[in-house]
Amino acid sequence: MKIKIILRSIINKLRVIVFPSVHDKEVKRYFADGGDEMFRYSFQLSDESLVMDLGGFKGQWASDVYARYNCRILVFEPVKMFFDDISKRFINNKKIEVFCLALGSKKRQETISLSDDGSSTFLNSKTLEKIQFEDIAAFFSEHSIKDLNLIKINIEGGEYEVLPRLIETGLIKNIEQIQVQFHDVGPDSEMQMEKIRSELTKTHTSTAHYKFVWENWVRNAI
Repeated sequence: MKIKIILRSIINKLRVIVFPSVHDKEVKRYFADGGDEMFRYSFQLSDESLVMDLGGFKGQWASDVYARYNCRILVFEPVKMFFDDISKRFINNKKIEVFCLALGSKKRQETISLSDDGSSTFLNSKTLEKIQFEDIAAFFSEHSIKDLNLIKINIEGGEYEVLPRLIETGLIKNIEQIQVQFHDVGPDSEMQMEKIRSELTKTHTSTAHYKFVWENWVRNAI
């Protein structure tokens, strides 16, 4: 089994070198321009800032952002195993609160296919789990979130639900900085992404754009 995994990895690396896809080229451009250190952790934040991390996984991004800015972070991770791990990781940190929730356009339960950091409701796998969704607009209201300094969205296709909900409710105007990874989860993913990006230009300015990799937005001056 290990030999097959190693061979598969070697074959994929050779494919990227010899026959790079459009996405491979975009990933290469992203890292050539500075990669994660340049784009994933550099924000206008302070110890009084409020951050939301949608798609917590193991909590590493939240940990790194907290280490840099000492800010308050709300982490959302609907997969129970990952939620438990993050909760234990930050059990003594009162500024990081973890929710076993996925945020979307409405409250409901769904089935998610588990695949480590690629776990998604858009996948089909043998390992499944029921997860709880909450309306992001309702969450903002219930927790009296009036102004959010940063939202990071890495939710394997869920961005096509979360961002339109924020836009249609006008809550997008209350978010100072946005970091999102759009995912190619279906034939209309690119069309949905471009529609959302067009709407975002009405309230925010794009400061980094790497197609289906990462992009950052900053709210326009009022």
